[in-house]
Amino acid sequence: MEVEGMECPPSSQSEMPHIEDLQLSQPDVQQQEETTCAEDVCVDKETVAKLTEGLLAHYLPDLQQSKGTLHELTQNQLILLDTLDQEVTKFREFNALLDLNSLFTEAKVYHNKLVNIRKEMITIHEKTTKLKKRALKLQHQKQKEFLEKEQQREKELERERQLIAKPAKRN
Repeated sequence: MEVEGMECPPSSQSEMPHIEDLQLSQPDVQQQEETTCAEDVCVDKETVAKLTEGLLAHYLPDLQQSKGTLHELTQNQLILLDTLDQEVTKFREFNALLDLNSLFTEAKVYHNKLVNIRKEMITIHEKTTKLKKRALKLQHQKQKEFLEKEQQREKELERERQLIAKPAKRN
């Protein structure tokens, strides 16, 4: 494709340019700077600029809208991540609370066991106190009986001594 009055240099490798073709005059150099050649197509830079503007004008609003939508989506995802993190924290606290409740329940059970053991110890203490008193009474009673027997035996011995004949005294 050619633009008005412009020729493109040969693009195929089989056709090598001649030295005369490579030597350009001043106007040709200026004209070549303003044109772009790619694969047998020569386009004016002004045309490229206008086509670029048109392409950008056509796609830029949609791209900016997409960019805004993606930004909004990213923000929503961050909010969701924060919310999810808060929910996870709540579940951990709830599990910790359940563990704490089970510990309190277990502590209550052991407290009741301790109260029962204390009651049993008090009952055992009362029984041992009664047994000690009874043992003391029995000990006093046996000592009393022993003393009475001892006194009785002494009385009997004294009586026997008195009953034994004594030689009479001669005066």
